[in-house]
Amino acid sequence: MGLREEMPLLARHEGEWEGEYVHLDRDGAVLDRHRVRMTCAIVDDVTYHQTNRYTWDDGREEVHEFPGRYLGGGRCGFDTDRLKGEFWELDEFTLYLRWRFKAEGEDLRLFELIVLSEDGKSRSRVWQWIKDGECVKRTLINERRAG
Repeated sequence: MGLREEMPLLARHEGEWEGEYVHLDRDGAVLDRHRVRMTCAIVDDVTYHQTNRYTWDDGREEVHEFPGRYLGGGRCGFDTDRLKGEFWELDEFTLYLRWRFKAEGEDLRLFELIVLSEDGKSRSRVWQWIKDGECVKRTLINERRAG
């Protein structure tokens, strides 16, 4: 069995997504807001690949590639120059991720829930940025399937 069969919810996320990231400080004040266009793909039985394209109102743009490998047991891992982590399915609607930005060291960890709608046309995502045991930032992301 391969990635698509072992992680059927991940397979439901394949395709193009558009949405907005809103980064909040610990008190809920907006720190940053930008748009995203994301491509999610299961390449083969063991390879997942995600491309994120971010754009800001001031014209800035960033593109980041996130290749992942199926680790077995319903888990995927990723290890890029920027970040390292893993993810798995909690139930038929929810993916759970934990990772860290390598440049931030071991003290800052991120935890994310991704909830896919029943019709598969939208999803909501929440990141919690935990440093030394305290939540220092949250990121809220709402996306709709593009096209």
